[in-house]
Amino acid sequence: MESSELQSASPPWGRWEVLLSQPTYKVKRVIVLPGKRLSYQKHSKREELWNIVEGQSLVTLDGKEIRLECGQSINISKGSLHRISNTGQCPLIFIEIQRGSYLGEDDIIRVEDDYGRS
Repeated sequence: MESSELQSASPPWGRWEVLLSQPTYKVKRVIVLPGKRLSYQKHSKREELWNIVEGQSLVTLDGKEIRLECGQSINISKGSLHRISNTGQCPLIFIEIQRGSYLGEDDIIRVEDDYGRS
């Protein structure tokens, strides 16, 4: 892992931390605060798998809304527009597995964001 890679961050919607980082995959623990959501975004160099471990969520995947609860998961293909929202009263926690040729945080193309990020 390069020393310049972020290991954790606290964006306006919650927090994430890297649990494991390898050249072609990365595992993160993501916490989304009640009533918050990530930006509607896509990635050009990676796909993701989200596994819900605590809480309730509403995932938007290429315009389709999908409710996920504890124990459920969803695959997000490279290039697919996606976001997750916490629809519950408690923090939403999910494990994100990224797979691809490049896993940097700058491989994010935001098309909509509640917090003014572009």
